[in-house]
Amino acid sequence: MQNDLNKNLEQNTTASKTCIKKEMHALQKIGEQLVELNPKQLAEFCLPDTLMDAIITAKQIHKHGARRRQIQFVGKLMRGIDIEPIQEKFSTWNGSSLQHTAWIHLVERWRNCLLKDEHALAEFGQQYPAADLQRIRTLTRNAHKEKHSNKPLKSFRALFHELQISIPETSKQNDTVIR
Repeated sequence: MQNDLNKNLEQNTTASKTCIKKEMHALQKIGEQLVELNPKQLAEFCLPDTLMDAIITAKQIHKHGARRRQIQFVGKLMRGIDIEPIQEKFSTWNGSSLQHTAWIHLVERWRNCLLKDEHALAEFGQQYPAADLQRIRTLTRNAHKEKHSNKPLKSFRALFHELQISIPETSKQNDTVIR
């Protein structure tokens, strides 16, 4: 009787075969993304040597069936490592991380603030002393001219790019636009 209860408890606590297969397919997809990376991007990950060798081997295989089996092997090797840092890196590269999105919104708010108010540049300079204020002032002035003369918004985009350079991405959580 006790053995039957233990078996029932074990069956209820273990994942179903479907759940396990879904997890394995997810690991294979991540492995496939790793195989598609260039060597410089791949070097940014701290992966075990066996996994790195399997990924490099998968890059060299061009026959569909053999490549599929090698990617399955990569997925199997990934079961033993923590994949969360890998997923975070991919989401950062794809621009889908919340921190990156918040930083982009901060840059957009600063651009809009600089275009609306001439005095906002002084506040921006106080908050980001390393910024090239003269270039930002010129781009702001040119963006106004382009907007009023119905020209393409080249300076508008260049201002956004300059602000991205000036505002460090690490400061995205702490900085706010005053206006």
